[in-house]
Amino acid sequence: MPIPSEGFPLSAAVSPRVHVIETVDSTNAKLLRDAAEDPDGHPHLSVVVTRDQRAGRGRLDRAWTTPPGSALAVSVLLRVGAVATSDRGWIPLLAGVAMADAVAAQLPSMRAGRDVQLKWPNDVLVQGLKISGILAEVLPTDPHTVVLGAGVNTTMAKVDLPVPTATSFAALGATADEDRLLADFLTGLRDGIARLAVDGSAAVADDVAAHCATLGARVTVSLPDGTTLHGTAVRLDADGRLVVSADGVEAVVSAGDVVHVR
Repeated sequence: MPIPSEGFPLSAAVSPRVHVIETVDSTNAKLLRDAAEDPDGHPHLSVVVTRDQRAGRGRLDRAWTTPPGSALAVSVLLRVGAVATSDRGWIPLLAGVAMADAVAAQLPSMRAGRDVQLKWPNDVLVQGLKISGILAEVLPTDPHTVVLGAGVNTTMAKVDLPVPTATSFAALGATADEDRLLADFLTGLRDGIARLAVDGSAAVADDVAAHCATLGARVTVSLPDGTTLHGTAVRLDADGRLVVSADGVEAVVSAGDVVHVR
């Protein structure tokens, strides 16, 4: 399904620059390139969006591909110079909250924080199944600029879902208003980053925790060094890192793949 001819007017009312593209290798890579070449032309909340991403990337440089037209891929440029460096670890978490709220708004029978939740650090779940993933990257030429990418499974049929732990609006029997979905995501992201910049992590921590399905869950965490941590996710620390209690000893996780143990 192609991008609708009317474009994304609701999203354009939030973002100063919405670049709708028919097909692209990676929205994050595209926006990183464009912002480096033309920084003045890419203000805060500039967007690249497509329904046909051919070489998307997830965390740890994993490939992320979907059948053309089955998912919405969006990248947002964030100018975060006003956010304290120590608070920037909360940015992907705020993006997850914004996406969870935007997804829940499209599913009237479900509620953000209960049915639509954030799995630390970068997945959005509907009733425990992944509908969206998020990837944040710093612009190499400007440490105060972040490109935040998100993919949302929209019209993907259940048979095309890549893993049994994934879902989509179509698999849930719903039709997403993609313009409203994107506009709501951008609005939540804009407001969350503003709160973080003005009031610091204390202003957003409770909201993130309320959305986070990982807290209180038994988890297995695959760490970057190849080791595995088993325990209970007990809280987020002041930097947005996950604190896991294993045999009475607390470990702080700044990066890793988390599996909720059922």
